[in-house]
Parts: sequence; structure tokens; C-alpha cells
Amino acid sequence: MPSDHDVYLFREGSHSRIHDKLGCHLNDGGARFGVWAPNAGAVSVIGEWNGWDPRAQPLQPREDGSGIWHGQVAGVTRGQAYKYRIVSPDGAHVADKADPVAFCAELPPATGSRAWTLDYDWGDAQWMATRAAKNALDAPMSIYEVHAGSWRRHEGRFLGYRELAHALADYVGDLGFTHVELMPITEHPFYGSWGYQTTGYFAPTARYGTPQDFMYFVDHLHQRGIGVILDWVPSHFPTDGHGLSYFDGTHLYEHADPRQGFHPEWKSSIFNYGRHEVRSFLASSGLFWLDKYHIDGLRVDAVASMLYLDYGRGEGEWIPNRHGGRENLEAVEFLSRFNEAVYRDHPDTLTIAEESTAWPMVSRPTSMGGLGFGMKWNMGWMHDTLAYMRQDPINRRHHHHQLTFSLAYAFNENFVLPLSHDEVVYGKGSLMGKMPGDDWQQFANLRALYGLMWGHPGKKLLFMGSEFAQRREWAHEGELEWAVAGMPGHEGVQRFVADLNRVYRTEPALHQLDFSADGFEWIEGNDAGNSVLVFLRRPASGGAVLLVACNFTPVPRTNYVVGAPESGIWREILNSDAKLYGGSGWGNLGGVQSAPVPAGGRSHTLSLTLPALSTLVLRHEAR
Repeated sequence: MPSDHDVYLFREGSHSRIHDKLGCHLNDGGARFGVWAPNAGAVSVIGEWNGWDPRAQPLQPREDGSGIWHGQVAGVTRGQAYKYRIVSPDGAHVADKADPVAFCAELPPATGSRAWTLDYDWGDAQWMATRAAKNALDAPMSIYEVHAGSWRRHEGRFLGYRELAHALADYVGDLGFTHVELMPITEHPFYGSWGYQTTGYFAPTARYGTPQDFMYFVDHLHQRGIGVILDWVPSHFPTDGHGLSYFDGTHLYEHADPRQGFHPEWKSSIFNYGRHEVRSFLASSGLFWLDKYHIDGLRVDAVASMLYLDYGRGEGEWIPNRHGGRENLEAVEFLSRFNEAVYRDHPDTLTIAEESTAWPMVSRPTSMGGLGFGMKWNMGWMHDTLAYMRQDPINRRHHHHQLTFSLAYAFNENFVLPLSHDEVVYGKGSLMGKMPGDDWQQFANLRALYGLMWGHPGKKLLFMGSEFAQRREWAHEGELEWAVAGMPGHEGVQRFVADLNRVYRTEPALHQLDFSADGFEWIEGNDAGNSVLVFLRRPASGGAVLLVACNFTPVPRTNYVVGAPESGIWREILNSDAKLYGGSGWGNLGGVQSAPVPAGGRSHTLSLTLPALSTLVLRHEAR
């Protein structure tokens, strides 16, 4: 039962563990229930043990005006389904609602909650003791984005969490990714929402197993040295009758005015961040996954839709804030306080914002006036780079700025470079399908793009299937196009991604200073005529300087002369045009010796061979 202090924190909006106080908690006498429904006239628990009889086990309201209904209910055992029967004071509105803080849900399309416990014998102590270094801003972070239901299937059925754990750990481990990011696995009634229309903010979807099965998934990946990031959606929720919408006969979790409380694009309800209890609910959900499930980070979905009152709305369709502006001040306050709570309670985890605008200081501490996220997706880089890559190479000279513009703001935030699920759905085609030219050129373009991405400052994220150049657009019904993964060109892309990850993890220059201008230097950023980029990546300390050179035309560039900052051999450690990856085999015969001839304001020069549609990485080695 919540204490008076719990109620105080809940009503203040600062309670971050309401799942310990509300919901269903099994005990020797059955279970203790608690639910927030301040405008209800009556609340009872209905379930399998009482024949779903609303008269059998009514709850009582606390006398402190908190709106919390509670009670001890006999006869409840683990696994039994239940809901709350909620009746308005006049009896006009009756609804059967799933528990907002249930730990387990029925398998959809059933919509009830299940009485459950979260006992589990974790085996990831070594990971937990060392993960601070793995999640640090100067660590290599290469993220494989996964939709659990469509990565791989067995004879048409979903893989369970435990099956998925082993198959995914083997695959991701072989490819060298450091983290897996799961699209939302919080319970959701409509599979086609991919989890972004959440009803169970404290329950992993039952489609793939039990809460303990999901704990096993995280545990196993941790034991294999792989971090787990969850996609988390505090921006909106579906209007399904069993969910949060119109919960106690009033607009409790959402705004009543549709200009504030209804999302016109997603046809879903928007949380009322000005209601303190709602903020406690959401903060508790986020921290719950970090605590109970050992999750390493939260990627927070659709942050821009939270920050702007006019997001997706036309003139007259939104209500300005108290200052007359378009900023959602309550959402800003919630996000700031939430990030503070995460880094206070779990300083070795991280939060990542999907934020698509130029809102300032998203990934800067709240003490500096920022929102407090650890990192932010670089949506601008993704859109500009893919727009460039779609161009026929003969026209790329006219779009050179789309490749270089990202470096004008690359260090304003702690950026993740995403090539995410959003770019391979809704008629956009696969990444492979975006590449121009014949079959050979498409593969070469894609490898060159990945080479640029891994060389560019910022952490990396790649959506499943893109690592082997899946040709068809992603579809959530079914599995990836595994039939093509072993074919020569596709296998070459997959091998190149694995080598990119290997070099990325072992070369400090590629990850230590991702968020500092000290780690980057242009050698040649203005050669639009040849569609060539050349730049340096520098480590913070130890390790060698790397030179990255990209040629985005199908014409090899021989004797391409650039300035070099130091004498010595520049060893070619990665070449996307290598025959190993399906390329033509052009290159620099293992390395290039600098010449003591000044060029470009530097003391030495390098004469490079740049293969067609390629990215090279060269490591400096002193004589």
C-alpha cells in the first residue's frame, strides 16, 4: 500500500517507482491491488478467480483525496488474468480496463492483465559491473536495430524471447555490433503498430513469452557482451477501450481538448504532461525497465512531437502555451526531470532522443539548460546523406553540400548516425533499392555509404537487413530476406559491415572523440567536381590518426594528391572495393608513403588511388 510519502511524491510528479505501490502484488493472502482512478464512483477487480464478477471484490478509495483505490483480494494466484471494472459516479460510464502498471499481459488479441511476479536469477553481474565504460560517450557504439517479430521466424511463427536471445547474440556477435536496440516490446494491442502504440508500459509483450523470458533475453545478450537498448514511447498512446484512454470516465492520462490531447497523424492520445500523476507514471515506466530488466538505455521515440504544441497541426488546431509560444513547457519539464532521474539512479545507462528538429541542447545536461539526454539521433545527416546517395553519380557534384553540411553542426549534440527502420518502409524501399546504377554499382554505393557512416563522427545505428543489403522493403509480417544473405554481393556487404565494426572498435580515432571537433579535420571537403571527400579522425590519446577517403563516382581516381599532416606510411586497413567484399580490387597495395612536399597547408603529401564508388580507411604509421 502506498505510504503518505508515496502519495505526496506521486501527486508532486516525482515518484519514480509507482510500480512498487500500485498494480497487482501477490502475497500469501492473494494479492494487493492499487489503481489511480480519481474520478471513478466505484472500482472493483474482476478476474479468473472470481468469475469476472464486479460485485465480488470492490476496492476502496483512500481517504486522502489521492484518487487511489486499493484493497487486499483473496484467491489470486500467479498467471491469472484480471481487469478493473470502473464505474463513473452516476453509473453512466462503465469500462473494464487493463492494469496500467501490470507486469504481465494476456496474449493479444486478449486484452487483460495477468497477476505476476518478477523474480529472476540474473547471471550478468560482470556486464553490470563494467557497462559504464561500454555506454560512455568515448566508447565505440554500433547499434543493430531489431523488430523482434520479423527478424527471423521458425516455420512462420514468432521466435520466443529465449530463442531470439541465442540466435541474435550469435549473429550480432559475429558482426561485431556493440548493442541491440529493440523496437518497442512494451505490450501493444495492434501488432502492425510495431509497438509504437503502447498499452502496457510495464509489461513486455506476451507475443514472445513471459517477463522472465524477456529477462533471459537481456541476461543472455549481456553475458555475450552485447548491450540492450529499448525503444520507449512516452509521447502518445492508443485509444483502445481497455487502455489508458478515458480511463476513469474522464480524460485522465490525456488532455480533454483534442487540440492538445489527440494526435491527428497517429490517431492516438497525447499524454497530459501537466498532470503530476501522469509524469510519475511515465517516469516510473522508464526507470522500471532500467531497474527490473537491466536495460542499458532508452531510445525515446518522437521527442519532437512532445516538444511542440503545433506538431502535425495547422493554424487554429493547437493551443499556445502560457507565453503564447508553441513549446510544450510541461513536456520540456517532464523530459528534463526524467533524464535527471535516469542519470541519478542509473548513471551507467543512457537515454537517446529521436528528435527531428533543431531544438537546442537536447543532449546537454539540464544544469546547462539542456534536456539532459545522453545522445540524439542525427536525422538531418540521415536525410541529407540518403538524398545524396539516391542521385545518379553524374549529378552528385551538384549536391556535394549534402555530404559536408553535417560537419557544420556535428558537435552541437552527441549524435547517433541512424539508418533506421523509418527509411525502409511505406514505399521508401530498402537501402539497397535507393542506390543508383547497375547491380555492381548498387552494392558498391552501399558499401561506400557504410564506409562514410562509420568514418563520420557519431555513434552508429543500422536497421536489420541493411547489413546484408536486403533488396525488398521491410515488412513486419514475415521475416528478413535471409535467402539472399548468402549470395555473393550480399555476403560481401555483410562481411564489410563486420570489418567496419572490427576497425571501429579497435581504432580509438573512430570513437573516442565522436562528440568533439578535436577528433575531426578536413583534408579535402570541397572537391565537388570529383565527388571526393577526405578527412582525418584523431584519437583522444593513444592510437593512430586515421585518414578516410571517399569517391562517390564510378570513375577510379589515380594519383589523387592530398596534403598529409605527418610523414610516414599510411597503411590501408579498410577498402570497400576489395574483392573480399565484391569490389573490383583497386587500391593502394597496402599503403602509401608520404612525400615531403607541402600541399594544402600541410607538410607532406599523399598520392592515393581512390577506387570507383569506394571508401578507404588508412592508418598513419611513423617510420
